[in-house]
Amino acid sequence: MTTDTQTHPAAEPFALDRELEALLMVADEPQSIVHLATAVSRPAGDVAASVSRLVDDFDGKFNTVRRGFELREVAGGWRIYVRAAHDPLVADFVLTQNPSRLSQAALETLAVIAYKQPIGRGAVASIRAVNVDSVVRTLLGRGLITEAFADVETGAINYATTDLLLTQLGINSLDELPHISPLLDDGSDGFEDLR
Repeated sequence: MTTDTQTHPAAEPFALDRELEALLMVADEPQSIVHLATAVSRPAGDVAASVSRLVDDFDGKFNTVRRGFELREVAGGWRIYVRAAHDPLVADFVLTQNPSRLSQAALETLAVIAYKQPIGRGAVASIRAVNVDSVVRTLLGRGLITEAFADVETGAINYATTDLLLTQLGINSLDELPHISPLLDDGSDGFEDLR
């Protein structure tokens, strides 16, 4: 005969906290309590209490070390962020210690955001016709784009470019980006005259 503690790992003390911590570490968008509760198949009240414990835990309120990251409520959901005190260090690491080139996918995504900003991840994915989640994380991590605002109705985050991108491109404003229409194919190649 099995008990609930044997069939559901979250029944162990603080197991729910660890499950939510793991989910929030990989989440790209703020996660609502309801969404998190659905993901772990637990009541929303339990999840809300667990999120509150995680906030306190990360802040060092349980006689533990204050972490270099924090759990913040943003746009009706919860997401893990680097603490503001560590932003300069993280930015320096990303920009100077880890200076790998951007992939073609990252360059294309960055171009879409630069020309269409502010724009949500879904719209970028629609334009590129591919999933852009990991590419957006890369661009955020490198400081080339930023979260501009969250849509009030959907909670979706809209992205915009940063001053760092201008510096990297050697321009003073986005107005100096080349007009894109002369660079695009007019679509007439490959079609025969149907007259």
